[in-house]
Amino acid sequence: MFACLIRLCWAFLSASVLIASSPVLAGDDGIVTVKSVYPIGETVERLKRDIAGKGIKFFDEIDQSKLAGDAGIKLRPSVLLIFGNPPLGTQFITANANAGLDWPVRLLVYENDKGEVWTAYTDFDWIARRHGIKNRQDQFKMASNVIASITSSVKVK
Repeated sequence: MFACLIRLCWAFLSASVLIASSPVLAGDDGIVTVKSVYPIGETVERLKRDIAGKGIKFFDEIDQSKLAGDAGIKLRPSVLLIFGNPPLGTQFITANANAGLDWPVRLLVYENDKGEVWTAYTDFDWIARRHGIKNRQDQFKMASNVIASITSSVKVK
């Protein structure tokens, strides 16, 4: 657990530099989108490598377009990645059990009708407001910095 927290601190520091140079703002709906410069398959693989490199637990990859196809529905490429760091994420749930609806982290990777690949996730400040969590600001800031660092692995630098 200590090694995992050290890796998260390192990721936090690295991400702080990235965020200072390229802020990402969520819309009123709390959704943050980041355009990828890679095709969807490479985007997913780069994100998974970055997640693993940070020592973050990877839970699942759900190919939503395959699920839709299996149901006879056509859907542009769409993959949901689910991951998180239990020592960090469970702190949100201990502040408000309903925060479990937003944890672990879900990162959507999808291709739009123009063939552009995007990532989308829920802004952690928005999650804090949604659940009325006011006593975990440092943890939410760390989570925001880490997800920004992860998504920066697929955008133009």
